[in-house]
Amino acid sequence: MFAPLLAAEPDSSAAGEPVAVQALALQCFLKLCGNPDFQMLLNEIRGKAVMFTGHSLGGAIATLAALHYLCISSSSSPWSPAAPVLCVTFGSPLLGNEALSRAILRERWGGNFCHVVSQHDVVPRLLFCPPDAVPAHIIVGMQLDQWPARTRHTGAVNTVTTRMADTDKNALQQLIQTHMAAVAMEQKLATPETTGGSPYRPFGTYVLCSPEGAACVDNATAAAQMLYATFASRSSPGAESPEAAHSCYGELVLKMPQHLLLKRCLRVDDTRATPNYDDGVSLALEASGIDATVRAHAMEASTARQWLKTSKRAGRRPSLNCACLATQLGRITPLRAQIEWYKAVFDAEMGYYDAFKQRRSPRKYSKVNLNRMKLGQFWDGVLTKLDAGQLPHDFHRRAKWVNAARFYQLLVEPLDIADYHHQGLHRTSGSYMTHGRERRYELFDRWWQEKACTGAGGDITSSMLAASASSRRRSKYAGLTQDPCFWARVEEAREETESARGERDVAELAMKLEELQEFERYSRELVANKEVSVDVLAPQSSYTLWVEEWNQLKLRDEVRTLLLQF
Repeated sequence: MFAPLLAAEPDSSAAGEPVAVQALALQCFLKLCGNPDFQMLLNEIRGKAVMFTGHSLGGAIATLAALHYLCISSSSSPWSPAAPVLCVTFGSPLLGNEALSRAILRERWGGNFCHVVSQHDVVPRLLFCPPDAVPAHIIVGMQLDQWPARTRHTGAVNTVTTRMADTDKNALQQLIQTHMAAVAMEQKLATPETTGGSPYRPFGTYVLCSPEGAACVDNATAAAQMLYATFASRSSPGAESPEAAHSCYGELVLKMPQHLLLKRCLRVDDTRATPNYDDGVSLALEASGIDATVRAHAMEASTARQWLKTSKRAGRRPSLNCACLATQLGRITPLRAQIEWYKAVFDAEMGYYDAFKQRRSPRKYSKVNLNRMKLGQFWDGVLTKLDAGQLPHDFHRRAKWVNAARFYQLLVEPLDIADYHHQGLHRTSGSYMTHGRERRYELFDRWWQEKACTGAGGDITSSMLAASASSRRRSKYAGLTQDPCFWARVEEAREETESARGERDVAELAMKLEELQEFERYSRELVANKEVSVDVLAPQSSYTLWVEEWNQLKLRDEVRTLLLQF
């Protein structure tokens, strides 16, 4: 049900940590999924813009429903744009662990979730405590009795009020505040297991509400920190009771438009000019319920101010990282140009693929090989930043980067294939396309195919290549062969041809000949449509040699007989 979120993260140091969610929320969601009406509703809304929403545990269930909807949408049409989905929760408890938060970032779904939290609500903060720190009867009271299926949420709140009246509410609030402080101050968000802390981590955008307004943060670390800072200010005389804080969302929603339209005036010392940025931070603090003018809030206000500034820098960081990568891309252009020059040198004789595979001209080979590795490191670094959420969420759809990645792939992947076969790894590890291909190339294929399916144009590889070629004929051969795995297919065809020569079993021979014929049709179509570079047709290229070997094989009587049957 959540397959995209469970995909492995090869480049992550925490790849072994499984995605986990709160058990009760998952059980409720699975029960909901068993309802035929819900399944019918899912089918009706598929492909449409949808909003999911819920309060308290209902918010956690709504989040799971939204994740499921996003997962089935991406699985059914992986190359199409995702359907617009927004999930808004009110007073929802934390749902999952760091692995879930990281997986949502990886899928670029963080912007689909908005969590509204009131200033003194205990429920969204409760699971920051370690599982064994909160008494079991409180957990049961706040989960099983607080969130049954009722027509009015006030009845559920009355239930938890009675439950919590039997406990020391202040002790619970102090417990939550203590554990949240440990998370916020030390920022130990990446290794909760080593610190004995809570495994739960936030994701998405948090809207921190107070009677004064609301402030938004979309960074997981800043969300945890601000949840603590706003809760720590509850010691003020007018602080709400836990019951009121958890049942106030209807009133908050009604007041939000008023706060948006209200012009706020800052109390600023006229003798000292303050930057507009600092004024904005002060407004955000005031809107979240932290009044810097109150002595009791002075420490929280100072700390929260730094956290908000850090969050703002973190919010700008993806765009800044993208700009830095653009600069680096310009700096590595000479490396790419040297490989293009190397290709031009051998185009007429055997092609740069075979020259690199045979290590022709050792000095040229060494330089090109070094450039190949540097370019690979650059693009691996790009994908590492992308996986970590350090680049804009639509980075993989931006034409500049999709085209740059594609050009790099078409130019350099043949060299990776040549190196793989030169080292004999196809014999020890298996086929390049199934065992030797780098993850970056598979991702670049996805980027390019998604671009083609969304109408941005471009060449498409594999089975989609013929349709693309038929709609747009070339007048001359391509600068680079449009199938990045073409040379791997040639190597497999040569091995298959060699194997067919010594094959005595008629059934096995027939199967191999059918595969060879299929590759012959595919390669001829590429050549006819000029979707290959001129180096493919060089006199001593592997492809030219395969054509000669294949024509000789077809002259054998038993082969000719089998081919006539096809």
